[in-house]
Amino acid sequence: MKNDMRQIAVISGKGGTGKTVLTASFAALAKNACFVDCDVDAADLHLLLKPRIRERHQFISGQTAKIDKAVCTNCGQCMSICRFGAIREDYEVDPLSCEGCSICSLICPVDAIIMEENLTGEWYVSETRYGPFVHAKLGIAEENSGKLVSKIRQAAKHIAERENLNYIIIDGPPGIGCPVIASLSGVDFALIVTEPTLSGIYDMERVADVARHFDIPTKVVINKYDINLKNSASIEKICQKRTIEVLARLPFSEIVVRSMVNGMPLVEYCSDQIAKEIIALWNKI
Repeated sequence: MKNDMRQIAVISGKGGTGKTVLTASFAALAKNACFVDCDVDAADLHLLLKPRIRERHQFISGQTAKIDKAVCTNCGQCMSICRFGAIREDYEVDPLSCEGCSICSLICPVDAIIMEENLTGEWYVSETRYGPFVHAKLGIAEENSGKLVSKIRQAAKHIAERENLNYIIIDGPPGIGCPVIASLSGVDFALIVTEPTLSGIYDMERVADVARHFDIPTKVVINKYDINLKNSASIEKICQKRTIEVLARLPFSEIVVRSMVNGMPLVEYCSDQIAKEIIALWNKI
């Protein structure tokens, strides 16, 4: 990776803070950048960037047991050893209960059980008006979203190196779990988007702790700051104690909803005050 290339992660401790709205505007403002939607469980950045899919790739992760009934002797050892109750009395494996631990295949005296790899999702390399875009879709109730995040981030890195890009802008998932950690690892800068609600404050502190654990430079944006000025003041105090700079205080605006309904980044949809403040925020970043 080039020395002057920067990876920027836009994160939030909870959903609904406006993270994707900001990321889409950054995509419209950035020059020479690649974008990644790391919220693989509920991706939505593509709704605003309108990508044209260039490549489709399968995501294989985990295993499920399968019993070959032509070989099985119905000895029952697999059924008794399975702590998840995944093997039924007719010696069929319930794929929803199977955790892929493979103990049944190891204990089977006639080698009637094989472990099959699971197709758990897809990931895509796309083109947008703003630059290359890497995104993914994890299957319903599938696990290993952190691995899928790592996969698409690696793909974005290869694209950025090949095309000599200046930025990789990451739309991170909400929360503090495995996919968030995979989104943050190795980035140059994390922008936490929060809102002046009690849950917004609490979750902002949790995700700030995660970023601090990985020694990632972090700033905060208070979105819809004017819906509760008291809570916004509390966020300011918390950030001051943690020596985290508040880069912007964005007001509530119904124009944001209209831009989403029209499927456009906010800074392209309008030139109102909130669009100007987002442009100023990007310039600071």
